[in-house]
Amino acid sequence: MNHTDMNITDTLRENYMPYAMSVIISRALPEIDGFKPSHRKLLYTMYKMNLIKGARTKSANVVGQTMKLNPHGDGAIYETMVRLTKGNETLLHPFVDSKGNFAKHYSRDMAYAASRYTEVKLDEICSELFRDIDKNTVDFTDNYDGTLKEPTLLPVTFPNILVNPNQGIAVGMANNVCSFNLKEVCETTIAYLKNSKCDIYKTLLAPDFATGAELIYDEAAIKQIYETGKGSIKLRSKYRYDKKNSVIEIYEIPYTTTAEAIIDKTIELIKLGKVKEITDLRDETDLSGLKITLDIKKSTDVAKLMGKLFKMTPLEDTFSCNFNILCGTTPKVMGIAEILDKWTQFRMDCIVRRIKYDINKLTHRLHLLEGLKLILLDIDKAIKIIRDTEKDEDVIPNLMRGFEIDEIQADYIADIKLRNLNKEYILKRIQDVDDLEKELDRLDAIVKDEKEIKKIIIAELKDVAKKYGTDRKTDIIYDDVTEEFDESAMIEDYNLRIFFTHDNYLKKISHISLRSSGAHKLKDDDYIVCEWDSTNKAELILFSDKQNAYKIRLHEVEDCKASEMGHYIPNIVEMEPDEKILYAIPTSDYSGDVLFVFENGKGAKVSMKCYETKTNRKKLVNAYYGKQKLVGIKYLQNDEDIVIYSSLDKIVIFNTSLMESKASRESMGVSLMNMKKKSTVAKIEYLKDVKFADPSYYTAKNIPASGYYLKDEDNDTGQLSLF
Repeated sequence: MNHTDMNITDTLRENYMPYAMSVIISRALPEIDGFKPSHRKLLYTMYKMNLIKGARTKSANVVGQTMKLNPHGDGAIYETMVRLTKGNETLLHPFVDSKGNFAKHYSRDMAYAASRYTEVKLDEICSELFRDIDKNTVDFTDNYDGTLKEPTLLPVTFPNILVNPNQGIAVGMANNVCSFNLKEVCETTIAYLKNSKCDIYKTLLAPDFATGAELIYDEAAIKQIYETGKGSIKLRSKYRYDKKNSVIEIYEIPYTTTAEAIIDKTIELIKLGKVKEITDLRDETDLSGLKITLDIKKSTDVAKLMGKLFKMTPLEDTFSCNFNILCGTTPKVMGIAEILDKWTQFRMDCIVRRIKYDINKLTHRLHLLEGLKLILLDIDKAIKIIRDTEKDEDVIPNLMRGFEIDEIQADYIADIKLRNLNKEYILKRIQDVDDLEKELDRLDAIVKDEKEIKKIIIAELKDVAKKYGTDRKTDIIYDDVTEEFDESAMIEDYNLRIFFTHDNYLKKISHISLRSSGAHKLKDDDYIVCEWDSTNKAELILFSDKQNAYKIRLHEVEDCKASEMGHYIPNIVEMEPDEKILYAIPTSDYSGDVLFVFENGKGAKVSMKCYETKTNRKKLVNAYYGKQKLVGIKYLQNDEDIVIYSSLDKIVIFNTSLMESKASRESMGVSLMNMKKKSTVAKIEYLKDVKFADPSYYTAKNIPASGYYLKDEDNDTGQLSLF
């Protein structure tokens, strides 16, 4: 077939899919024993090298031997080993006892030594990984070239999948399993084995990490992770404050970050002037462990400084969980209960296979002894048969005929040394028959009883917890005792006045500067649309002619003077082409309402709360009703008297208390002024900004109102221009 005629779906199926499946099944995702293939091959190689009890050997030696099972370069295999070592401090319970420099999980830049310089052996806990592996507890498969056998899983005696962390990226999926405390996992598994509906939260308190730090307990987040296998948790660094020397020492950091990342971000904040309390910063990490030292000014509020650093640097970080685990050849995202269920099934199968192996061994032993028992009846006959047999090859058949035993029994008898063919030796061997029969009956009963198998698993879990269990490294702190950093507390606050012009210029002038300033500088034909008193911590909402609202934090806008033109809005806000800002409202608490009046005489009174957002959104679309032309916008801190002008010189004055505040930004509102044919609303004003000889003449007690024609005496009042 010509390559141009190939179907893309066929190409993907034939070439890409096998690759994707290989990555998912044979590389990136852990199985129920808690290991990826690369981990399993490495550890099994070390086990076969007798490194579980023997002395350490050079890492290069292990790497070379592992290549017989893992067809990858020495660099990739050694990197896998590094992560499993005690020296690297990645795992709560390292599997490799190491000597030499293996770098540190909490350091981005520290490099581990070459494999020819370092030494390794298996840690003591590995005896729990390989227990009874020679008793057919797990399946074995050929290695890549068919010259060796390797286990498909390791018969771990505890849920290692939850005890040590795992991270991997496959094709189209990933996994990120956090670590839990070994004692807590064992207690939880025991409780689950006794009652599958047990309260997991009582024993499995929260994740636990090798780097320690503090976990900010969020009940909803923990529940989501435990139930679905997905979610995130917040981790916060630990620090101590030396008041005498004005020094803060950070000695434990989140598992997800590094000391260098924290230092780099802190230096960046110092250079930007956002952190002024720190006078010096050093990385004092040494053989005793991690230490980042901050020299601070004596007057510094330490709690506030650390709150700022938690908010703005990786000193506080998030661990995103994704418990995607291979079950057989199927990847599945599972919660804690389902993982325990799968592990229980796996471990029970290991126990059953081990017992059946023992039963087969004991049955074989019993069978041999039963043959031995028969020759007790006539030892002389057995000796005579052997002595009278001319050919060696006829000894076994002659014994079989003489005592009516099978070939296996006859072979066993024939191999007994001459010195052991005495009554005492044979009687001692036969005494074992009763014990063997009792043991076989006991093992048969266990295999048939699920409860008995669970008792064995529980006993093993208790033993593991007692031998290898440690206290939590990651402390749990609760939301009600953690202080969230208030960023606004670090913003310099002062009173100011905001000016917004028709040509979209914004002036932010402090009250102090305003007192000493002269006349405003404006472009020709430009004029001020609105002006407000506000503070530097407030937000500014800008309403455009395309039904958009833009939000600016005023502390992010530089102050200016009255003699300056001000900031051109399109330079500080990313707006749509040909878009124009109509009105600006500063707010600190989103109190009050916004009045929108349309050309058809209708108006909407929309609550300011409609523009409040939990996230720092810069733009809100559909900020007001867009199916009628907007004539004017007014901010209402409280209800106000508003003047409406029609194109026929009619006027209505009404109080906004006659309108109901709406909770929807797109409300079309209510009729305010009855419009005659071809007449429209021309503009609106606050009554306080207009001078009428008799305002009550135009005032309506109810809306909508028809209004009254403008009196001649009010015609030259110099009302404000339209915006």
